Amino acid sequence: MITNFMEKWGISLLRYSLGIIYIWFGALKPLGLSPAQELVENTVYWFEDPKTFVPILGVWEVVIGITICIKPLIRVALFLLFIQMPGTFLPLILFPEVCFTDFPIGLTLEGQYIVKNLIIISAAIVVGSTVRNKMDEASSEM
Repeated sequence: MITNFMEKWGISLLRYSLGIIYIWFGALKPLGLSPAQELVENTVYWFEDPKTFVPILGVWEVVIGITICIKPLIRVALFLLFIQMPGTFLPLILFPEVCFTDFPIGLTLEGQYIVKNLIIISAAIVVGSTVRNKMDEASSEM
């Protein structure tokens, strides 16, 4: 019974959870409320004006969140997510003193914030694995 519930609802809950996280964290950036703002600005120091990059990134994340919640747009969400995700790991390389208390295992809050993205990547892969199956089922029913 419990496993049937998990099988029936697990992927949808995972997809909506990703959407909520992206919408929530993304919306904080244009509002100037993101705790990651300074870290992002320092990471994109090469950008003409890092302060304008943060709101753009926030809008990008909100778009990922919205599109992952709409089944026909999941592929768009995954494309945008996998373009955005490598940049989230840059502080580990550029600012190890900010991300680690004891390299390579002791993480600061900033480091934990970054490393948790491994779960987001894995969840996106699981959600992405269902896209073709649903499309195949729909075409075989016709």
